[in-house]
Amino acid sequence: MKICVTAKGDSLDSQAEMRFGRSPFFIVIDEESGASSAIKNEYADAAGGVGPRSAQVLISNGVQVLITGQLGGNAQRAIEAAGIEVYQYRSDGTVNDALKQYRDGSLTRIL
Repeated sequence: MKICVTAKGDSLDSQAEMRFGRSPFFIVIDEESGASSAIKNEYADAAGGVGPRSAQVLISNGVQVLITGQLGGNAQRAIEAAGIEVYQYRSDGTVNDALKQYRDGSLTRIL
């Protein structure tokens, strides 16, 4: 299973980002292998339509779970249509912190 955490930087130690579509990076963790990779969100600074385009990045990379602070309506529809589960992380912690809370079952599922 692949899990994505929205992040301000390109590592597991980076601060988590609260805004999905405007997130500078998507950190994707492969739960089976333990490998992680950073995907630069090329749409983060675009004028509009960033939610659905950012959602397509996750879909293209086989993400099954998204951990983020909030989703816009258009992004939510795209992610829901793709069958990606979404969990809310509303803290100033790191990607590792968000991932730990997800694994502990302490995050709220929002989609």
